[in-house]
Amino acid sequence: MTTLKLEGRVIGPWVKEFEGVWKSLAVSLGKKKLLVDLSDVTYMDSEARDLLAEIHSETGADFLADTPMTKYFVEQARLSTKHLQEGD
Repeated sequence: MTTLKLEGRVIGPWVKEFEGVWKSLAVSLGKKKLLVDLSDVTYMDSEARDLLAEIHSETGADFLADTPMTKYFVEQARLSTKHLQEGD
């Protein structure tokens, strides 16, 4: 399993950093399962949440979320993936 850990406020330029790390990691994942650790995230803007949904859609990643807010972000990423798969 490979873990991608995010911390703090994932907004603005930090979303671009998140995306860059994700893209470089994606090429080396292979069949490894991805875990996205959100336990130290304090906020994610809409662009970051969209990227989270994209990652979930592409990999079926698992998430570590332990606050109501991060659990909400995970729920939204999973729902976005479900809607994409259903063609909504």
